[in-house]
Amino acid sequence: MNNNYELKYLKLLAKEFPTVQAVSTELINLTAILNIPKGTEHFLSDIHGEYDTFNHFLKNGSGVTREKLDIIFPEMNNDQKNRLAFFVYYPKQMLRKYENLMDNKEYPLFIREQLLDLIEISKHLSRKYTKSKVRKSLPKAFSYIIQELMFEKSTHTDKTQYYSAIIDAIFKTKRERNFLIELSYFIQRLTIDRLHIVGDIFDRGPSAHLVMNKIINYHSVDIEWGNHDILWMGAACGSKLAICNVLRNSSRYNTLDTLEDGYGINLLPLARYASKHYQDDDCKIFMPKNDTIKPDIDKEQLVAKMHKAIAILQFKLEGLVFKRNPNFKLDNRLLLDKINYEEGTIKIEGGTYRLKDNNFPTVDPKNPYKLTEEENDLLNQLKNSFLNNDLLQSHIEFLFQNGHMYLIYNNNLLFHGCIPLNENGELSKIEIDHKYYNGKELFDILEKKLRVSFLHRHNKKSNNNNDYFIFLWQGEHSPMFGKKAMKTFERYFIEDKKSHYEEMNNYFLQREDETVLRNIYREFNIDYDKSKIINGHVPNDISAGDKPILANGRIYAIDGGMSKAYASKISIGGYTLVIDSYKIFLMSHERFTTISDIIEKEKDIISLNQSEEININREYLYDTDKGKRLQEEIDDLYKLLDAYRNGLIKEYLKEKQSHIK
Repeated sequence: MNNNYELKYLKLLAKEFPTVQAVSTELINLTAILNIPKGTEHFLSDIHGEYDTFNHFLKNGSGVTREKLDIIFPEMNNDQKNRLAFFVYYPKQMLRKYENLMDNKEYPLFIREQLLDLIEISKHLSRKYTKSKVRKSLPKAFSYIIQELMFEKSTHTDKTQYYSAIIDAIFKTKRERNFLIELSYFIQRLTIDRLHIVGDIFDRGPSAHLVMNKIINYHSVDIEWGNHDILWMGAACGSKLAICNVLRNSSRYNTLDTLEDGYGINLLPLARYASKHYQDDDCKIFMPKNDTIKPDIDKEQLVAKMHKAIAILQFKLEGLVFKRNPNFKLDNRLLLDKINYEEGTIKIEGGTYRLKDNNFPTVDPKNPYKLTEEENDLLNQLKNSFLNNDLLQSHIEFLFQNGHMYLIYNNNLLFHGCIPLNENGELSKIEIDHKYYNGKELFDILEKKLRVSFLHRHNKKSNNNNDYFIFLWQGEHSPMFGKKAMKTFERYFIEDKKSHYEEMNNYFLQREDETVLRNIYREFNIDYDKSKIINGHVPNDISAGDKPILANGRIYAIDGGMSKAYASKISIGGYTLVIDSYKIFLMSHERFTTISDIIEKEKDIISLNQSEEININREYLYDTDKGKRLQEEIDDLYKLLDAYRNGLIKEYLKEKQSHIK
């Protein structure tokens, strides 16, 4: 930085800190903050619209809260600690539960006991934060009371009486219920300092919109986009092919209510189109997956028709997108022109297969990828619905503002899928705009393409950047997809399951090779001896031999397994990761049932601490990315202090005004 530029910068900084006293006060404050323990980081992946499961993981911090109770209350038995933990997680429900179980005399004493314990938890958790940060996290209605109870020691007789008097007053004014609820929420906020969502918020589950609402209101969060998120982002940017994929996935998993009721997107045009063209088609192979006890048969048959209709539209649109993007190398996925429509067979990869369904009323065998005028009108209606939906647009805007293709945070590398590798374990090169990219540069250029697409989503001219959402969804060298080919058509139409197999990218085969892994670490400039790679995307089941911890603890695969669609495939719920100032620990989870079930049993779904990596030296804020930014601020403030003392910059001292009456 040259001297003139630095002086200009310091003069701007002086407007915020106009005196030596102001600079000194801020320096003392920032230096103190640097020396507090680093906050707890919580890593979740593959939420897939399962709001209740996701919300529970936020509430229990993947076991962090329960672990704290072991430290704070060593004299309590496990049942008492479990009950107290559930008062932190679900205060409203637990209050109702015990109000019904206890008589009028017993209940107030019981609630008083819970309140006192919750105050002790608050005291313990607040120790690693500054008082300023704690105050900002406090509920406004009870801020003063909580501060008095937390920061006042009750060792002396007078203080004990004062402490007790506050609790008595809470009960006399009948505020104990609200106070306990707000105190529980306060503890939840203090438990986790930073939430990392490592991809796949959308699809499969029923309530992605509720998950997004929760994320938007979370106090500190970042998102590493997943392949399913990319589809919804593309749909919100007006990609017709992304819209078809979103609708097909929603039909397949019977979650169209997310679009209709959650986002208010009108699907009547699609329903009318499907009913018209598939009226006499049972669409048997397109019946939605359903785990309800008594499904609505009429509704499901309509969904099946919509499912088939949108799938065929998707296959048609793929012809247009793949042909105008030869660099995607997806021509081998164009299959409508490989069908023998008279015989009901298809030729794929040197083999001939009989189709399970040969009714294609909207496909012209001579020009199978051509869209009719009716289909173009339908797709335009759907595009307008996605582009002009305020709630969806606000959610996708949040994803762009707070999300990335990858993130390096506290020297750990976070991404959802993979680092594309070729057969030799080298970084795969992809052609984009007549230039080849790989590794970190590939992630960066693809993210730029998506951001440009979002910024220009309302432009009437065609936006070919939208096509990159599709490349990321199913391209062979996509960092999001991580497979050689997406066999959507085969899974629908071909009985032979060998044709369904989707070969994984070489990353998953070679990531534990030291030479390959060191190259990835160098590419992203992270420390091979200290940094972790954290990603989701692929479900793991240790009972089937899968390993969530790879490469001697350098890679953590943390698919949360929240989707109920995985219930038949893996025996556990999934994994989450927690990193605090002392250790790194990977937690496995039993499958989430219902809120009422776990509250009734007061038994959490944390099943096993799979790994615990202890830090030799406790980490403090100065060890983190935030600490580095604070240190830069401190360095600048010392320069400003020197400038004041050397006379380069004058202090701004307000002249005292004398008022004559």
